[in-house]
Amino acid sequence: MNIDPQVYMDKAVTLAVSYGPKVILAIITLFIGSWIIGLLGKVLSRALTKMKFDETLQPYLVGIATTLGKVILYISVVGMLGVQTTSFIAVLGAAGLAIGMALQGSLGNFAGGVLILIFKPIKKGDLIETGGVTGVVESIQPFVTVLLSPDNIVHYIPNGALSSGSIKNYSINQERRVDLTFGIGYGDDIDKAKEVLTSVAKSCPNTLSHLGPDVFVSELGDSSVNFAVRPYCKPDHYWDVYFYMHENVKKELDKAGISIPFPQRDVHLHGQA
Repeated sequence: MNIDPQVYMDKAVTLAVSYGPKVILAIITLFIGSWIIGLLGKVLSRALTKMKFDETLQPYLVGIATTLGKVILYISVVGMLGVQTTSFIAVLGAAGLAIGMALQGSLGNFAGGVLILIFKPIKKGDLIETGGVTGVVESIQPFVTVLLSPDNIVHYIPNGALSSGSIKNYSINQERRVDLTFGIGYGDDIDKAKEVLTSVAKSCPNTLSHLGPDVFVSELGDSSVNFAVRPYCKPDHYWDVYFYMHENVKKELDKAGISIPFPQRDVHLHGQA
């Protein structure tokens, strides 16, 4: 069987003439498009920086924008080569749906992280309480928020649960009230006790004098007259004030001769017949 090289040469020339310009144009488009997408990514990053946009959120937005641009570019290049992109887009969409279903928990956490960074209910350094955990925000990562509790334990809170759950942020306001309760005996002088409690609260180094303190009788208990003592302080000084008040209230009430009731039980023994 004789093979005529000219036949294959003619076919090669025909293919080169038919597809050569398309391939060259596709390659040029790919390079120029990639350069433009990279340039637009830098422009977007600079614009977000000038707008003082959240530094943690900037990489996510730039990354999403450039990724979408590259996907559109690649589909356009494939279409320029004569490939039908309709079925390709359908397959890509089905694959994206399958991946989304498989990673819906992780994607939910990622979306929660983006919402946290956009609406800023919390930020790094805030003292918050969520899901029964209290701690300082160490970092807000794409999928989790890292909290450091007062006992020096690190907690990883999923961003999905954090963004959709209840959050107590103790650091938003610059003044925080410390709610305390102290009891005295029914036989003690209420006015004198109130004077002692007020004096201790005012003498605390970290209390804010322009906001109190508030001292008043809050309850007539079973065995004590209870006072509500409410000094104010900066959020960072909460525990300093809390411990100072308990220690010094005991000392000053003892000096003033005012008793602090405690539970007691009387036991009566009956002789056997």
